[in-house]
Amino acid sequence: MVLMFAIENLDFGDTGMELRNLITFTHVAELGSFTKAAEQLGYSQSTVSFQIKQLEEELDCLLFERINHTITLTQRGHELVSYAHQVRALTDEFKESLTNDEKLFGHIHIVSPDSVCDEMINAHYIDFHNRYPSISIKFTTADTSVMFDMLDHNEADFIITLDSHSYNKDYVIAKEEQLEMHFVASSASRFAGMKGLSVKDIANEPFILTEHGQGYRRVFDRELAKKSLEITPVLEIGRTDIITSMIAKSSMISYLPDFVTKDLVESGELCYLDVCDINPEIWKQLIYHKNKWLSKSLKTVIEYIKDNEFSN
Repeated sequence: MVLMFAIENLDFGDTGMELRNLITFTHVAELGSFTKAAEQLGYSQSTVSFQIKQLEEELDCLLFERINHTITLTQRGHELVSYAHQVRALTDEFKESLTNDEKLFGHIHIVSPDSVCDEMINAHYIDFHNRYPSISIKFTTADTSVMFDMLDHNEADFIITLDSHSYNKDYVIAKEEQLEMHFVASSASRFAGMKGLSVKDIANEPFILTEHGQGYRRVFDRELAKKSLEITPVLEIGRTDIITSMIAKSSMISYLPDFVTKDLVESGELCYLDVCDINPEIWKQLIYHKNKWLSKSLKTVIEYIKDNEFSN
């Protein structure tokens, strides 16, 4: 195969293929746009176009189909993506090995739901920073579908999902656990202490829920639909800290993972309702793309979260 032969015999000298062209190619492939790749790399669009053309001439094959200002990877282009990621990873790994520096440093981008982000920051960030002061963290919150799109475009180093169980051969599940979920209310709720409740018994009560169509809320609504039920919340908000604060001071009810509510239940501010006829499977998963190169800093962050954010 011409493409495989060319990759296996890359020469990054003056007479061979330039690494920067390969890096530009991966950005264009990930972003699906010459313009976006140029913006991200700090190049002009004409420079990106020239580098891709130069790469296609080197490999003697078309990497992108260009139709009506839309670009699509060709079959050869798809084949090159995997090799290009490997070359980038090896290059970065070699650069890291040259530093001979035991101090960990770098910038890590984590994407998760609001509740996971809040819990990680409040419970563990200070400890993490004290241990690894030269590793900076960026947290972004997003819905599950957006998270996977960000992984595919290398816009996130890894994601943490709260959703139905996900598996795809393009991703690595570094850690996962099934979550305990409960209907939760103020300890003064008239439903506190009642045994054997049905979801129908509370369906018409005022609810505060996370946003419709996102994460575990989507799974929850799907389970309700199986029972021909629908709960219309009086308030929808992604901030679970606000939800727990409001239900503690009112007659409202929510449906939340136990890691969000455990401390407040133990302190007596909230209580779990004994609703027996609904129990959707919600999973917490730490996932990264199979082509993602794991630097020492990224491995450290992943291992820290696995040890501190997962119970098993």
